Amino acid sequence: MGSVSSPTASPPDVGVVIVAAGAGVRAGPGEPKQFRPIHGVPMLLRTLRPFTSHPAVGQVVVAVPAGFAERPPEWLGKLVGDRLCLVPGGAARAQSVRAGLRALPSSASVVLVHDGARPFVSRETIDNVIARARGGVGAVAAVPLHDTIKEVVEQNRITRTVARERLWRAQTPQGFPRAMIDEAYARVRKQDPVPTDDAELCERAGFAVEVIPDTPHNLKVTTADDFRIAEALARELR
Repeated sequence: MGSVSSPTASPPDVGVVIVAAGAGVRAGPGEPKQFRPIHGVPMLLRTLRPFTSHPAVGQVVVAVPAGFAERPPEWLGKLVGDRLCLVPGGAARAQSVRAGLRALPSSASVVLVHDGARPFVSRETIDNVIARARGGVGAVAAVPLHDTIKEVVEQNRITRTVARERLWRAQTPQGFPRAMIDEAYARVRKQDPVPTDDAELCERAGFAVEVIPDTPHNLKVTTADDFRIAEALARELR
């Protein structure tokens, strides 16, 4: 994957919204999945570190489940300060992102949105997303699809094979000029279909959005099987 020079600014001009308000029911019973350890380190802590340590990032806002903003786990509460704050998330992803955007200072002219359940994002990917967003377009970390894709209807019947040459799997972070993502959310109406990510809102609003080639290591940890994969990956990357 190609690299650009590490983007820095003085003062930092990037605000980050970490979406970590889900219940994580597909991961099985227990505490919210984002608080569970991966190789001894809470998943959300692994997710936060590349952003809180980035020189271009001035503020990180974490949208957490209801009740946890006031009573976070001890390890998370210790991080709260001038550079990191917690906000209550909503029932839907878009509600959590809205809450995060409201908490970002006006000095954040570039906004990154990242899944709290993606604990292995690389510094290179973050840098490349920031660079494109600073260039005035939306930027989505993504990987091209290599599997054969089937469209399936009732009773598991395959109706067609979908051409994959132009298909990419969207990941995060997704980066945007602040004015772009604010405008995209301002245009959302109650009757609109629920967006699956923030890039979709910007696409609907007519803004330019591009993919940034990423690595499959930046997986989203959702199920119990994903946790087993993440454990192995954490051992390999340490």
